[in-house]
Amino acid sequence: MRTISIAKRVTKELLRDKRTLMLMFLAPILILFLMKLVFSVNSSTQVDIATVDVKSSLVKTIDKVSHISTKKYSSNAEAQKALDNKKVDAVIKYSGGDFYVTYANTDASKTAATKAALKSSVVANTMKQLEQTLQKVQSRIPNAPEARTHQVKIHNKYRYGNSDTNFFDKIVPILMGFFVFFFVFLISGMALLNERTSGTLNRLLATPVKRSDIVFGYMISYGILAILQTLIIVLFTVWALNVEVVGNLLNVILINFILALVALAFGILMSTFAKSEFQMMQFIPLVIVPQIFFSGIIPLDTMANGVKVISYILPLKYAGDALSGIVMSGDGFIKILPEIGILLIFLVILTILNIVGLKKYRKV
Repeated sequence: MRTISIAKRVTKELLRDKRTLMLMFLAPILILFLMKLVFSVNSSTQVDIATVDVKSSLVKTIDKVSHISTKKYSSNAEAQKALDNKKVDAVIKYSGGDFYVTYANTDASKTAATKAALKSSVVANTMKQLEQTLQKVQSRIPNAPEARTHQVKIHNKYRYGNSDTNFFDKIVPILMGFFVFFFVFLISGMALLNERTSGTLNRLLATPVKRSDIVFGYMISYGILAILQTLIIVLFTVWALNVEVVGNLLNVILINFILALVALAFGILMSTFAKSEFQMMQFIPLVIVPQIFFSGIIPLDTMANGVKVISYILPLKYAGDALSGIVMSGDGFIKILPEIGILLIFLVILTILNIVGLKKYRKV
Protein backbone atom coordinates (compact mmCIF):
# COMPACT_ATOMS: atom_id res chain seq x y z
CA MET A 1 0.00 0.00 0.00
CA ARG A 2 2.84 2.40 0.82
CA THR A 3 4.37 1.76 -2.62
CA ILE A 4 1.06 2.59 -4.30
CA SER A 5 0.69 5.75 -2.20
CA ILE A 6 4.17 6.94 -3.18
CA ALA A 7 3.47 6.14 -6.82
CA LYS A 8 0.21 8.18 -6.67
CA ARG A 9 2.00 11.16 -5.11
CA VAL A 10 4.80 11.13 -7.69
CA THR A 11 2.28 10.78 -10.54
CA LYS A 12 0.27 13.77 -9.27
CA GLU A 13 3.46 15.87 -9.10
CA LEU A 14 4.37 14.90 -12.63
CA LEU A 15 0.91 15.74 -13.92
CA ARG A 16 1.15 19.17 -12.29
CA ASP A 17 4.49 19.80 -14.04
CA LYS A 18 3.15 20.70 -17.47
CA ARG A 19 6.61 21.73 -18.75
CA THR A 20 8.12 18.33 -18.00
CA LEU A 21 5.22 16.53 -19.67
CA MET A 22 5.43 18.76 -22.73
CA LEU A 23 9.16 18.21 -23.14
CA MET A 24 8.87 14.46 -22.59
CA PHE A 25 6.32 14.11 -25.39
CA LEU A 26 7.14 16.99 -27.75
CA ALA A 27 10.96 17.06 -27.61
CA PRO A 28 11.40 13.60 -29.22
CA ILE A 29 8.92 14.57 -31.95
CA LEU A 30 10.82 17.81 -32.61
CA ILE A 31 14.18 16.00 -32.81
CA LEU A 32 12.79 13.32 -35.13
CA PHE A 33 11.28 16.02 -37.35
CA LEU A 34 14.64 17.82 -37.54
CA MET A 35 16.39 14.55 -38.38
CA LYS A 36 13.85 13.96 -41.15
CA LEU A 37 14.61 17.41 -42.61
CA VAL A 38 18.37 17.04 -42.31
CA PHE A 39 18.90 13.47 -43.53
CA SER A 40 16.25 13.04 -46.23
CA VAL A 41 17.02 15.94 -48.56
CA ASN A 42 20.15 14.89 -50.43
CA SER A 43 22.51 11.98 -49.88
CA SER A 44 25.35 13.26 -52.08
CA THR A 45 27.52 16.36 -51.94
CA GLN A 46 28.01 18.57 -54.99
CA VAL A 47 31.64 18.72 -56.15
CA ASP A 48 32.94 21.61 -58.30
CA ILE A 49 36.15 21.06 -60.29
CA ALA A 50 38.27 23.62 -62.15
CA THR A 51 40.02 22.40 -65.33
CA VAL A 52 43.05 23.92 -67.06
CA ASP A 53 44.17 22.73 -70.53
CA VAL A 54 42.16 19.52 -70.16
CA LYS A 55 40.80 18.01 -73.39
CA SER A 56 37.12 18.65 -73.94
CA SER A 57 36.42 14.95 -74.44
CA LEU A 58 37.73 14.17 -70.95
CA VAL A 59 35.84 17.12 -69.42
CA LYS A 60 32.60 15.81 -70.93
CA THR A 61 33.28 12.38 -69.44
CA ILE A 62 33.87 13.90 -65.98
CA ASP A 63 30.68 15.97 -66.26
CA LYS A 64 28.68 12.79 -66.81
CA VAL A 65 29.53 11.67 -63.25
CA SER A 66 26.61 12.51 -60.96
CA HIS A 67 26.96 15.44 -58.55
CA ILE A 68 30.16 16.63 -60.24
CA SER A 69 30.45 19.73 -62.40
CA THR A 70 33.47 21.28 -64.11
CA LYS A 71 34.43 24.82 -65.03
CA LYS A 72 37.15 25.69 -67.54
CA TYR A 73 39.81 28.25 -66.61
CA SER A 74 42.28 29.80 -69.03
CA SER A 75 45.23 29.71 -66.62
CA ASN A 76 46.37 27.74 -63.59
CA ALA A 77 46.69 30.98 -61.58
CA GLU A 78 42.98 31.74 -62.09
CA ALA A 79 41.98 28.23 -61.12
CA GLN A 80 44.15 28.28 -57.98
CA LYS A 81 42.59 31.63 -57.02
CA ALA A 82 39.12 30.07 -57.35
CA LEU A 83 40.32 27.26 -55.09
CA ASP A 84 41.53 29.82 -52.53
CA ASN A 85 38.16 31.58 -52.62
CA LYS A 86 36.33 28.22 -52.10
CA LYS A 87 34.56 28.46 -55.46
CA VAL A 88 35.88 25.04 -56.49
CA ASP A 89 36.94 21.93 -54.58
CA ALA A 90 39.81 20.87 -56.83
CA VAL A 91 41.92 22.00 -59.80
CA ILE A 92 42.87 19.59 -62.62
CA LYS A 93 45.69 20.78 -64.89
CA TYR A 94 46.90 18.80 -67.92
CA SER A 95 50.56 19.26 -68.82
CA GLY A 96 53.15 17.11 -70.60
CA GLY A 97 50.80 14.16 -70.91
CA ASP A 98 50.12 13.99 -67.14
CA PHE A 99 47.47 15.39 -64.81
CA TYR A 100 48.37 17.65 -61.89
CA VAL A 101 45.53 17.83 -59.37
CA THR A 102 45.30 20.21 -56.41
CA TYR A 103 42.65 19.38 -53.81
CA ALA A 104 41.24 21.79 -51.23
CA ASN A 105 40.86 18.62 -49.11
CA THR A 106 38.64 20.38 -46.56
CA ASP A 107 36.11 17.62 -47.19
CA ALA A 108 37.54 14.12 -47.56
CA SER A 109 34.39 12.91 -49.36
CA LYS A 110 34.81 15.57 -52.09
CA THR A 111 38.48 14.68 -52.51
CA ALA A 112 37.60 11.00 -52.86
CA ALA A 113 34.82 11.80 -55.36
CA THR A 114 37.21 13.91 -57.46
CA LYS A 115 39.85 11.16 -57.50
CA ALA A 116 37.32 8.51 -58.49
CA ALA A 117 35.76 10.67 -61.22
CA LEU A 118 39.14 11.61 -62.74
CA LYS A 119 40.51 8.08 -62.64
CA SER A 120 37.42 6.51 -64.21
CA SER A 121 37.20 9.25 -66.84
CA VAL A 122 40.89 8.89 -67.79
CA VAL A 123 40.48 5.13 -68.15
CA ALA A 124 37.31 5.50 -70.22
CA ASN A 125 38.85 8.22 -72.39
CA THR A 126 42.08 6.24 -72.92
CA MET A 127 40.17 3.13 -73.93
CA LYS A 128 38.09 5.14 -76.38
CA GLN A 129 41.17 6.74 -77.95
CA LEU A 130 42.91 3.37 -78.16
CA GLU A 131 39.93 1.82 -79.87
CA GLN A 132 39.77 4.67 -82.39
CA THR A 133 43.52 4.41 -83.07
CA LEU A 134 43.32 0.66 -83.59
CA GLN A 135 40.44 1.03 -86.01
CA LYS A 136 42.39 3.58 -88.08
CA VAL A 137 45.57 1.51 -88.12
CA GLN A 138 43.81 -1.77 -88.92
CA SER A 139 41.86 -0.13 -91.71
CA ARG A 140 45.18 0.74 -93.37
CA ILE A 141 47.27 -2.29 -92.33
CA PRO A 142 45.18 -5.40 -91.56
CA ASN A 143 47.93 -7.22 -89.61
CA ALA A 144 49.33 -4.19 -87.77
CA PRO A 145 50.59 -4.71 -84.17
CA GLU A 146 48.69 -3.25 -81.20
CA ALA A 147 49.05 0.51 -80.74
CA ARG A 148 50.54 1.70 -77.50
CA THR A 149 49.39 4.74 -75.59
CA HIS A 150 51.23 6.99 -73.15
CA GLN A 151 50.84 5.84 -69.54
CA VAL A 152 49.04 8.81 -67.95
CA LYS A 153 50.09 9.71 -64.42
CA ILE A 154 48.04 11.68 -61.89
CA HIS A 155 50.07 13.87 -59.53
CA ASN A 156 48.14 14.80 -56.37
CA LYS A 157 48.67 17.87 -54.18
CA TYR A 158 46.69 18.83 -51.07
CA ARG A 159 46.05 22.34 -49.76
CA TYR A 160 45.07 20.94 -46.37
CA GLY A 161 46.31 17.74 -44.76
CA ASN A 162 47.30 14.79 -46.94
CA SER A 163 45.89 11.64 -48.48
CA ASP A 164 45.10 10.31 -45.00
CA THR A 165 42.85 13.26 -44.09
CA ASN A 166 39.41 11.91 -43.13
CA PHE A 167 35.94 13.02 -42.03
CA PHE A 168 37.07 13.63 -38.43
CA ASP A 169 39.57 16.25 -39.65
CA LYS A 170 36.68 18.09 -41.30
CA ILE A 171 34.42 18.17 -38.24
CA VAL A 172 37.05 18.62 -35.51
CA PRO A 173 37.04 22.48 -35.74
CA ILE A 174 33.25 22.42 -35.32
CA LEU A 175 33.51 19.91 -32.45
CA MET A 176 35.86 22.28 -30.63
CA GLY A 177 33.22 24.99 -30.75
CA PHE A 178 30.42 22.58 -29.86
CA PHE A 179 32.05 21.31 -26.67
CA VAL A 180 32.86 24.85 -25.57
CA PHE A 181 29.24 25.88 -26.19
CA PHE A 182 27.67 22.83 -24.57
CA PHE A 183 29.58 22.77 -21.28
CA VAL A 184 29.55 26.55 -20.73
CA PHE A 185 25.80 26.63 -21.45
CA LEU A 186 25.07 23.83 -19.02
CA ILE A 187 27.37 24.92 -16.16
CA SER A 188 26.41 28.60 -16.26
CA GLY A 189 22.70 27.79 -16.38
CA MET A 190 22.97 25.37 -13.47
CA ALA A 191 25.00 27.87 -11.42
CA LEU A 192 22.48 30.72 -11.67
CA LEU A 193 19.63 28.31 -11.10
CA ASN A 194 21.31 27.12 -7.90
CA GLU A 195 21.73 30.73 -6.78
CA ARG A 196 18.03 31.30 -7.32
CA THR A 197 16.74 28.13 -5.66
CA SER A 198 19.02 28.62 -2.64
CA GLY A 199 17.71 32.17 -2.12
CA THR A 200 21.07 33.85 -2.75
CA LEU A 201 19.82 35.64 -5.84
CA ASN A 202 16.70 36.93 -4.07
CA ARG A 203 18.80 38.35 -1.22
CA LEU A 204 21.14 39.95 -3.75
CA LEU A 205 18.23 41.50 -5.65
CA ALA A 206 16.91 42.93 -2.38
CA THR A 207 19.97 45.19 -2.26
CA PRO A 208 20.47 48.34 -4.38
CA VAL A 209 22.70 46.37 -6.77
CA LYS A 210 21.69 46.72 -10.44
CA ARG A 211 20.46 43.76 -12.47
CA SER A 212 23.09 44.55 -15.09
CA ASP A 213 25.80 44.32 -12.41
CA ILE A 214 24.65 40.79 -11.56
CA VAL A 215 24.63 39.67 -15.20
CA PHE A 216 28.01 41.22 -15.98
CA GLY A 217 29.46 39.84 -12.77
CA TYR A 218 28.45 36.32 -13.71
CA MET A 219 29.75 36.78 -17.24
CA ILE A 220 33.14 38.03 -16.03
CA SER A 221 33.64 35.23 -13.50
CA TYR A 222 32.48 32.45 -15.82
CA GLY A 223 34.22 34.17 -18.71
CA ILE A 224 37.56 33.55 -16.98
CA LEU A 225 36.69 29.86 -16.68
CA ALA A 226 35.61 29.90 -20.33
CA ILE A 227 39.05 31.22 -21.34
CA LEU A 228 40.77 28.37 -19.50
CA GLN A 229 38.39 25.79 -20.95
CA THR A 230 38.88 27.18 -24.45
CA LEU A 231 42.66 27.06 -24.12
CA ILE A 232 42.60 23.46 -22.87
CA ILE A 233 40.25 22.24 -25.64
CA VAL A 234 42.11 24.06 -28.44
CA LEU A 235 45.60 23.08 -27.30
CA PHE A 236 44.58 19.44 -26.73
CA THR A 237 42.99 19.27 -30.18
CA VAL A 238 46.03 20.76 -31.90
CA TRP A 239 48.86 18.98 -30.09
CA ALA A 240 47.36 15.78 -28.66
CA LEU A 241 45.14 14.95 -31.65
CA ASN A 242 47.71 16.30 -34.18
CA VAL A 243 45.18 18.48 -35.99
CA GLU A 244 46.82 20.77 -38.53
CA VAL A 245 45.88 24.46 -38.18
CA VAL A 246 46.65 26.36 -41.38
CA GLY A 247 45.62 29.75 -39.97
CA ASN A 248 46.50 31.66 -36.81
CA LEU A 249 45.90 29.71 -33.59
CA LEU A 250 45.02 32.95 -31.78
CA ASN A 251 42.03 33.41 -34.10
CA VAL A 252 40.83 29.90 -33.16
CA ILE A 253 41.04 30.82 -29.46
CA LEU A 254 39.27 34.16 -30.11
CA ILE A 255 36.30 32.54 -31.89
CA ASN A 256 35.94 29.89 -29.18
CA PHE A 257 36.07 32.53 -26.44
CA ILE A 258 33.35 34.67 -28.06
CA LEU A 259 31.26 31.53 -28.55
CA ALA A 260 31.77 30.67 -24.86
CA LEU A 261 30.41 34.11 -23.88
CA VAL A 262 27.38 33.54 -26.12
CA ALA A 263 26.83 30.12 -24.50
CA LEU A 264 27.21 31.73 -21.07
CA ALA A 265 24.55 34.34 -21.82
CA PHE A 266 22.33 31.64 -23.37
CA GLY A 267 22.66 29.41 -20.30
CA ILE A 268 21.80 32.25 -17.92
CA LEU A 269 18.74 33.12 -20.01
CA MET A 270 17.47 29.53 -20.11
CA SER A 271 17.95 29.19 -16.33
CA THR A 272 15.35 31.92 -15.78
CA PHE A 273 12.72 29.60 -17.30
CA ALA A 274 13.67 26.57 -15.19
CA LYS A 275 12.58 25.81 -11.64
CA SER A 276 14.99 22.92 -11.04
CA GLU A 277 18.15 21.29 -12.39
CA PHE A 278 15.93 18.64 -13.99
CA GLN A 279 14.06 21.28 -15.98
CA MET A 280 17.36 22.89 -16.98
CA MET A 281 18.50 19.56 -18.40
CA GLN A 282 15.29 19.41 -20.41
CA PHE A 283 16.38 22.41 -22.46
CA ILE A 284 19.24 20.38 -23.97
CA PRO A 285 17.06 18.74 -26.68
CA LEU A 286 15.61 22.13 -27.61
CA VAL A 287 18.80 24.21 -27.53
CA ILE A 288 21.76 21.87 -28.05
CA VAL A 289 20.47 19.24 -30.53
CA PRO A 290 19.54 21.75 -33.29
CA GLN A 291 23.02 23.29 -32.89
CA ILE A 292 24.54 19.88 -33.73
CA PHE A 293 22.39 19.37 -36.82
CA PHE A 294 23.02 22.81 -38.33
CA SER A 295 26.57 23.56 -37.17
CA GLY A 296 28.19 22.08 -40.29
CA ILE A 297 28.96 18.63 -38.89
CA ILE A 298 26.33 17.46 -41.36
CA PRO A 299 27.20 19.28 -44.65
CA LEU A 300 24.76 22.15 -45.11
CA ASP A 301 25.11 22.08 -48.89
CA THR A 302 23.28 18.74 -48.94
CA MET A 303 20.17 20.37 -47.45
CA ALA A 304 17.36 22.21 -49.19
CA ASN A 305 17.42 26.02 -48.99
CA GLY A 306 14.30 26.03 -46.83
CA VAL A 307 15.99 23.78 -44.28
CA LYS A 308 19.28 25.69 -44.30
CA VAL A 309 17.44 28.83 -43.13
CA ILE A 310 17.26 27.31 -39.63
CA SER A 311 21.06 27.40 -39.36
CA TYR A 312 21.15 31.20 -39.69
CA ILE A 313 19.51 31.71 -36.29
CA LEU A 314 21.96 29.43 -34.46
CA PRO A 315 25.28 30.82 -33.16
CA LEU A 316 27.21 27.57 -33.56
CA LYS A 317 26.76 27.75 -37.34
CA TYR A 318 28.78 30.99 -37.53
CA ALA A 319 31.41 29.75 -35.08
CA GLY A 320 31.72 26.51 -37.06
CA ASP A 321 32.17 28.40 -40.35
CA ALA A 322 34.85 30.64 -38.85
CA LEU A 323 36.72 27.80 -37.15
CA SER A 324 36.67 25.61 -40.27
CA GLY A 325 37.94 28.52 -42.35
CA ILE A 326 40.81 29.26 -39.95
CA VAL A 327 41.86 25.65 -39.37
CA MET A 328 41.50 24.26 -42.90
CA SER A 329 41.80 27.25 -45.25
CA GLY A 330 43.97 29.65 -43.25
CA ASP A 331 41.37 32.44 -43.16
CA GLY A 332 42.73 35.59 -41.53
CA PHE A 333 41.09 37.97 -39.05
CA ILE A 334 39.55 40.16 -41.78
CA LYS A 335 37.89 37.19 -43.44
CA ILE A 336 36.24 35.97 -40.22
CA LEU A 337 35.05 39.45 -39.16
CA PRO A 338 31.45 38.85 -40.41
CA GLU A 339 31.13 35.73 -38.21
CA ILE A 340 32.64 37.58 -35.24
CA GLY A 341 30.18 40.43 -35.76
CA ILE A 342 27.16 38.10 -35.84
CA LEU A 343 28.34 36.26 -32.69
CA LEU A 344 28.71 39.61 -30.91
CA ILE A 345 25.16 40.54 -31.97
CA PHE A 346 23.94 37.27 -30.40
CA LEU A 347 25.88 38.15 -27.24
CA VAL A 348 24.42 41.67 -26.97
CA ILE A 349 20.83 40.49 -27.54
CA LEU A 350 21.11 37.64 -25.01
CA THR A 351 22.73 39.93 -22.42
CA ILE A 352 19.89 42.45 -22.74
CA LEU A 353 17.33 39.66 -22.41
CA ASN A 354 19.11 38.43 -19.26
CA ILE A 355 18.99 41.88 -17.66
CA VAL A 356 15.29 42.20 -18.48
CA GLY A 357 14.63 38.62 -17.35
CA LEU A 358 15.99 39.24 -13.84
CA LYS A 359 13.31 41.87 -13.36
CA LYS A 360 10.68 39.30 -12.44
CA TYR A 361 12.80 38.07 -9.50
CA ARG A 362 13.26 41.52 -7.99
CA LYS A 363 10.80 41.82 -5.09
CA VAL A 364 11.66 45.37 -4.07
